[in-house]
Amino acid sequence: MTGARGRALAAVLLVILAAGALAITGGHRSPSPAKPRLALLTSLPIVLGEDFSVTGNGSPALTALSAQFRVTPISTASSEELADVRLLLMAQAQAQTPESLVALDDWVRAGGRLLLLADPLLEWLSKRPLGDPLRPSPMFVDTGLLAHWGLRLDAPDRRGPAARSLAGYRIVTVSPGALYGRCAISDDRLVADCRIGKGRAIIVADADLLDAADLGREAKDNLRAATQELVELANR
Repeated sequence: MTGARGRALAAVLLVILAAGALAITGGHRSPSPAKPRLALLTSLPIVLGEDFSVTGNGSPALTALSAQFRVTPISTASSEELADVRLLLMAQAQAQTPESLVALDDWVRAGGRLLLLADPLLEWLSKRPLGDPLRPSPMFVDTGLLAHWGLRLDAPDRRGPAARSLAGYRIVTVSPGALYGRCAISDDRLVADCRIGKGRAIIVADADLLDAADLGREAKDNLRAATQELVELANR
C-alpha cells in the first residue's frame, strides 16, 4: 500500500493505538520505563480487523507485541517512514516500490534491525474479495530484495499445518516456505539470519504463524516466539 491512502491508514492506526493505550491506563501517564519502538508494516489484520472496527483492542498478535514494544504502524518502507526507526517488523507487506526497496536496503545496511515475515503461500483467511487492494497479499512479492541479500524463497511442496522452530520455541505454521542462500539458515529452512552492512535482517518463510488464535492449542507459543525473536533482534 503506497501513497496518500497508505499514509492516511497509518495515521488512523496510530490514533487507534493511542486511544487503546489511554483506555488501558485510564488516561494517566504510565510510570513504567518507555518501551522500545517497533515500526510495523503489514497487510495483515493485526492492528484492525478487516471491517476497520474501532471497538476492539486489536488482534492477539498486537497484544503480544504491545506487551514489549511501542508499536507504530507505517505505510511504506520509504526513507521518510524509516527515519528514526531502528526495529521494523515487516509482515507480509504489500508490494513496495523500487524506491522503497532501495530505502529499506539502505536502512538495514546503516544499522537497522528487520524481522521480515515473507510467506510464499499465505493461508490466512480473508473476507475481502480477490483483487481488493486491502486484502492480505497471498504471497510475498519479491522484486529482487531477497536475491540482493543472497537468498531464495521457495513455495512449499505441500500445503497444510507444519511444525517449525522459532526463537527456541516449537511453533505451528501453515504451508511454510523454505529459504536457501548464503545467510545462516535454520535446519528446517524456515529462518534466515542475515548480517547486512551494519544491520541485521531475520527472514521467516511464513506469516500465518501470527494468526495464532485460529491455529489451535498447538500454536500456543507462536506469538511468544515472534515477540522473543524481535526482543533478541533489538538487542543484537
